[in-house]
Amino acid sequence: MGFKVGIVGLPNVGKSTLFNALTKTAAAQAANFPFCTIEPNVGDVAVPDDRLDKLAAIAKSAQIIPTRITFVDIAGLVKGASKGEGLGNQFLANIREVDAIAHVLRCFEDGDVVHVDGRIDPVADAETIETELMLADIESLEKRLQNITRKVRGGDKDAVQQERLMKAAMAMLEDGKPARLVDVSDEDRKAWDMLQLLTTKPVLYVCNVAEEDAANGNALSDAVGQMAAAQGNSHVVISARIEEEISQLDADEAQEFLAEMGLEEPGLDRVIRAGYELLQLQTYFTVGPKEARAWTITRGTLAPQAAGVIHGDFEKGFIRAETIAYDDYVSLGGENPAKEAGKMRAEGKGYTVKDGDVLHFLFNT
Repeated sequence: MGFKVGIVGLPNVGKSTLFNALTKTAAAQAANFPFCTIEPNVGDVAVPDDRLDKLAAIAKSAQIIPTRITFVDIAGLVKGASKGEGLGNQFLANIREVDAIAHVLRCFEDGDVVHVDGRIDPVADAETIETELMLADIESLEKRLQNITRKVRGGDKDAVQQERLMKAAMAMLEDGKPARLVDVSDEDRKAWDMLQLLTTKPVLYVCNVAEEDAANGNALSDAVGQMAAAQGNSHVVISARIEEEISQLDADEAQEFLAEMGLEEPGLDRVIRAGYELLQLQTYFTVGPKEARAWTITRGTLAPQAAGVIHGDFEKGFIRAETIAYDDYVSLGGENPAKEAGKMRAEGKGYTVKDGDVLHFLFNT
């Protein structure tokens, strides 16, 4: 099960620098000119989770395998992208393929790095990107509403549902608001998701600040924080330059560098975790002498579907899940002590997996 976060923003805001740091590679060319990224670069990164190391130490696991999330570096959007300006159509198609959007916003002053609009205003930059995505959604919906008319007249139930949802989205967009604000019922959720509207994707604002502002942010990132709060979105403050430097250091050097900068952890750890939270994901663990492994599921996933993340046969032949809460596993010192203390439970098909559960699945082959 792959989860993708698209890194978007105007040209020269630090997207590719951030991506390089995320993936610890130079795969994305970072250069001081627009459109240096033409094809989206894709990188899988581990989701930082101290719990996995603790579980592995207790079980004396030979291998530690973290869960992962995929980041996609998408070339810079410009005003008019929805009409094909710049490389707009290609960019918008790439955004359509991701599960969530990380808006990288320039929150630093630097006369040597040009801004595509000749001014530093991250809130306006965010509005530019949002507007282009909204315009693209409107254009898409107009075409689809025209094409679906005949099916609706013929009484096609699916078409009637789709038309209703598309009109609800169009009304929201024409009111100048993203489609994610439409109130969608559970019974409409699947059809709604199939519309693949750009403005339904959850958003994380990444404020790229100068090195000296990495610890506390600045007035520009504060303005973004206020905007995010008003929208019900979240934001993270980082210095992409610092993160890129850290990515080239070993663990000890990186920790020393962070301490010198007054930082407790890499900003990228916060970005990754924020992306994980943004997609409403959680982690369960499988632990043994061979390996300790983290698995990604969406919140609310039932035990059989959680088992299916490991292998489809686990879901098909699911019998039950033996589960130990993370805190019990750690405080009692492992599987056997937890079992002896009555903290291992047998759960059936209706069990909703909790974040941090240590699970063992029993299934028929």
